[in-house]
Amino acid sequence: MSRFAVAVDVGGTFTDVTLADLYTGRIWNSKNPTTPSDPSIGFLTGVDRVLELASASPEDVVRVLHGTTIATNAILESKGAKTGLVTTQGFKYVLEIGRHDAPRWVNILTWRKPKRPVLPENVWEVSERIGADGSELKALNEDDCRAAARYYKASGIDSIAICFLHSYANPTHEARAREIMAAEHPTAWFSISSEVLPVFREYERSMATVLNSYVMPTVSKYIGRLQKGLEDRSIHAPLYIMKSNGGVIGAATVTRQPAFTALSGPAAGVIGAREVGKAAGVDRLISIDVGGTSADLCLIRDHGADNTTEGHVGAWPFATPMIDIHTVGAGGGSVASVTTSGNLIVGPASAGADPGPACYGRGGEWPCVTDANLVLGRLPIGLAGGGLELDVAASRLAIKRHVADPLGIDVVTAAAGIIEIINNSMMGAIRVITIERGIDPRAFTLLPFGGAGPLHAASLARLLDIPSILVSRSPGVLSALGLLVSDVRNDFARSCHIRNPKSDDVVEILKELEQQAHDWLAIEGIPEESQIVNLQADLRYPSQVFELTVSFPRDSSGSPDLAGLYDSFHTEHERLYGYGLRDSVVELVTVRTSAIGVLVGNDRPIEGELPVSTSTAAPAPITTQPIYFNEIGDFTDCPVYERRSLTPGVSLTGPALVVQMDTTTLILPDQPARVDRGGNLILTNTSSNIERATSS
Repeated sequence: MSRFAVAVDVGGTFTDVTLADLYTGRIWNSKNPTTPSDPSIGFLTGVDRVLELASASPEDVVRVLHGTTIATNAILESKGAKTGLVTTQGFKYVLEIGRHDAPRWVNILTWRKPKRPVLPENVWEVSERIGADGSELKALNEDDCRAAARYYKASGIDSIAICFLHSYANPTHEARAREIMAAEHPTAWFSISSEVLPVFREYERSMATVLNSYVMPTVSKYIGRLQKGLEDRSIHAPLYIMKSNGGVIGAATVTRQPAFTALSGPAAGVIGAREVGKAAGVDRLISIDVGGTSADLCLIRDHGADNTTEGHVGAWPFATPMIDIHTVGAGGGSVASVTTSGNLIVGPASAGADPGPACYGRGGEWPCVTDANLVLGRLPIGLAGGGLELDVAASRLAIKRHVADPLGIDVVTAAAGIIEIINNSMMGAIRVITIERGIDPRAFTLLPFGGAGPLHAASLARLLDIPSILVSRSPGVLSALGLLVSDVRNDFARSCHIRNPKSDDVVEILKELEQQAHDWLAIEGIPEESQIVNLQADLRYPSQVFELTVSFPRDSSGSPDLAGLYDSFHTEHERLYGYGLRDSVVELVTVRTSAIGVLVGNDRPIEGELPVSTSTAAPAPITTQPIYFNEIGDFTDCPVYERRSLTPGVSLTGPALVVQMDTTTLILPDQPARVDRGGNLILTNTSSNIERATSS
């Protein structure tokens, strides 16, 4: 009987693969280098390795789940397909105009708008017009569509986005334009906005549709290689890809909505962090996923992650439901260098997996954060269970040449400075999602994961007075574990613009969206008893230019409860802005549904409890290692523990290093640590200012 689920998370440096037995809960992990030239190679190599570890047959795999950065990298690195945009006559410059604002972190006197994914010369205007109420004001000029298709075909543009004014209210013109253009240009890839993002705001909808077309050929070909590779291995299980909203979708849906996977890997990590916190009984978490290229942060409250419809992918708005993840260019591969003015900077440039940090021995010459940690004694010589041997001499040479000598300091001081800078970059990112939003980080627990998260967590907690740190049993592969407990999910939306709506105004829209959700779940193979459809709505007061998304409650009969919806909106507005206008008119702007399909085995905890040790004393260390600490100003011989030897009930006090196949945890001097019932390593910050804050 098929019983195994395989989860693969492809990061910038390593590809993490986890195999789970859905009946016994047993888990096997594998970590191997990512193959940037073709990530599918690392994906399939990892699958082969983990099946071998578990002595599992390919025919016993029931599903394969994947977190990918293919779409993200294509957008961030401007390596998508050459794309064209077909729009309503008069809207040629919709992308160029955009919004009249600038990113908050730039100098507005020197900032320049980034180059758009589609230049004006590749935007084709078509004579047509749909009204905001969905009525046809001007018929579609089919000759304009044919001319656009011929132009794109002659120009070698094979990826085409179609976005007409108010098509969210009536998609017939877009659908017909695609049909006509496909006949003229049959090898082209098409995205239409009424399928990608059927909501109002022309710039955001146009950009989402363009980005979807921009990455469609790259993602579709990649998914095709994965499916062929799995079939060649006799793995005929469905392939699911993580979306930015924290759910997975089938490969067929991904080829139509590839841009929706833009935060695929980070979203899987948040799901994993949420489940670890739930099992540990911790309901307020700051999750930080530190990999080779970036650090991804998210707030988790009441066992749920914050969500947003105002997210960005790089410089571009992407107004689809997604987990509210803040990313900063700070990871193990972040490059350290000295500017011409003599300042030391670390990141956001990254050495990635190839060539990687200097210590990898793959030709990398520039020092990275991993090199600095190695020189300071904070890493073992072998990473990934000994699969990658590190070269300390190469790290020292790179830091000396590019940092220490230019600054006139010794190598150890330079390495310590690199770590201080990267820690402060990550601290600033935590401040963005907490303090800058009026949230006190001292009321949360820090949950670090990724290959480098637990290595920096203790220092981050002290910088921000966070009282405790929760390091899960397998933090280096937590994103893969998150994939294993993710449900199938897709979101559907419809803009409607109704003031003080009555039940009759919304019942048909809700019925259509609910039916659309159930139909999609059926296509994904989800049985009716495992289908869940949640309702939400975007509301605002008159003259406001923003909306709040709140859950659409149902009454005792199961019908949508408008009075409850209004009350939820007023309450949420009061919570966020300090006031609510309960006697005011309310505008219903957009109705949303979330289609959720619960997969078999997802009711099992991500990591089960372990037997409590009969002794609370720390086991004998496997070795000792000199580690440099800023607070001491020198190297100190520290015990090194194997993570598997730290059983529930064990306590120890730093300084110490805890090593395991997927990550390394640094415990600072005099820092207490204990292992809880679930095998989580709990580090406590005992600084006096934290004690005062938590007691007040």
